[in-house]
Parts: sequence; C-alpha cells; structure tokens
Amino acid sequence: MTEAAPFIHPQALCESSAIGAGTRIWAFAHVLPGARIGRDCNICDGVFVENDVTVGDRVTVKCGVQLWDGLTLEDDVFVGPNATFTNDRFPRSKVYPETFSRTVVRQGASIGANATILPGIEIGAGAMVGAGAVVTRSVPANAIVAGNPARIAGYVNTAAAASVGGAQGGREKPGASPLGVGASALHELLLVKDIRGALSVGEFEQHVPFVPRRYFLVFDVPSREVRGEHAHKVCAQFLICVHGSCSVLLDDGSQRREVRLDRPDLGVYMPPMIWGTQYRYSPDAVLLVFASHAYDPGDYIRTYDEYLKQLGR
Repeated sequence: MTEAAPFIHPQALCESSAIGAGTRIWAFAHVLPGARIGRDCNICDGVFVENDVTVGDRVTVKCGVQLWDGLTLEDDVFVGPNATFTNDRFPRSKVYPETFSRTVVRQGASIGANATILPGIEIGAGAMVGAGAVVTRSVPANAIVAGNPARIAGYVNTAAAASVGGAQGGREKPGASPLGVGASALHELLLVKDIRGALSVGEFEQHVPFVPRRYFLVFDVPSREVRGEHAHKVCAQFLICVHGSCSVLLDDGSQRREVRLDRPDLGVYMPPMIWGTQYRYSPDAVLLVFASHAYDPGDYIRTYDEYLKQLGR
C-alpha cells in the first residue's frame, strides 16, 4: 500500500524535506529547512516553524502558532489557535543566548487557545493546558492546569471515589472499599464519640494492611502546591489527613481515582507500584503517612514515563 505524500498548500512555504507521509501544511504556513515534522500532522494557516523544532506523528497545530527553536512536540499533541511558545527567559533585541531553552510537550498533551508556555519546561503526557493559561512550571502527566500562573485544577480521566458519610454517633466496625486502582482501598477507621470528645483508632495488619517501619507528617503546604508525584517499587503507604483536608490521586497506569481525605477516621491504602499525588491541601491540613519500609531513595520512581516503563506499558 502506497503512503500518501505530504500535502503542501500552494500558498505555504515549506523549506524542509523532513515532512512525514500524510501531513498537511496549509496556506501561509512557513516551515524552515531544519524542522522535522512527522506523519499525518495538520499544520494550519499562518503557522511558523523554526529550524530546531521536532514535531511527532498525528500532531495538530492550529492557526496563528509559532514553533520556535528548542521545541519538541511528541506524538498526538494538540496545540490550539494562537498558543504562544517561548524559548528565551530574558530576551533582548539582537542579543542571542548560546542555546535556546528546550521545551518538550509529551505524547497526547493538549495546549488550549491563547495559552503561553514559558521556556525550558515540560508538559507531561496526556496533560491539558486550559485556554489562556500562563504556564511557568513543568506540568505533571495527565494534569489539568489553568490560570495565570497556571495551577493544577484536576487530572484527566479521573473518577472520584464514592463519598463516605461521617458516623455521627461513632463506628464500631471499620471497613475498606476497593478503589479499582490496583489493590488501593479507602478505609473507614474505628470512631468512638461521647460527651468527652471523639477518638479514632486503627490496628496495624488488621485495619492498616501492614506494620509500618516509618511515618511522616506533611503540613504547612500552600494550597497551590502538589506533593507526591512518584511511585514506590516495594514500599506501601497508608494516608490519613488528621486535620483539614487534601485530595489523593491514585493511578495504576490504566485507571485513576481521586479521594478527598477530610476526616481523621478516613484513610487510603496505597500499595507499591501505584503512582500517587496529593494536592488541594486546605491551609490547616496535616497529612499523616505510615510507610511499610524505611526510607530508601532507590525505591522511588520519580517520572511518569519511567513508571509506565516499569509496568511494561
């Protein structure tokens, strides 16, 4: 079967020979000689592509976008109209840096219309940048960011765990509900209330699925910040927000669930090889985390790409 040749509109100026089969370059686009564009892309009217630019397969770049030196768009990226990429943090007329900052938009990410992307950052795989956002820092895989400066507002394709109602008079029998993300589970812990106050308690190996070797507390987190963003190879964790509230995202590479921890008798079990993220902290949040193993930096998987490789996906 013969592959379709690239289509170059008569009013486009394409100086590069590295254009993949099936790609369409429309009127008034200008592609410089060093640019590389993959297969089945759609480069719309009025797009400018500089030399040190790599565009993957099945990428869509809408009208009025400039792709400057130092930019990589991986496969299946979408760039909305008039989105702006930059490659020099301190630009001056006729003053050029030795090298331009490298910006990478990972596979399947989308950039909304009129968004501005500062130089030298990475937009993670599957991420979504809202229209008009000003992105000043790297965006995690699958995150949704919006605003100026852009902040994480959620994660794509994430189902919220079913809410668990509080026990007004206490709870004598703790229980666990699977979350559908590996062996992760939402745990309701024993709650005792009387005129003297309230007490929540859990027994290790019975209510908490392991005997911890370590604990740590996370607190004084600015609400805009994100914690976690890693997986463990062998260490399991159990998370309880003992004061205030925060959201916990669990991801097994196929399914994602978000849990809101807002009571000290509610905990999340996060087994090994689950990608975990905590965000949306209330100003008074105190997150208590029990860990099944002592701290070992070699146990961490710190990038989502590496995590997917370890899963074999």
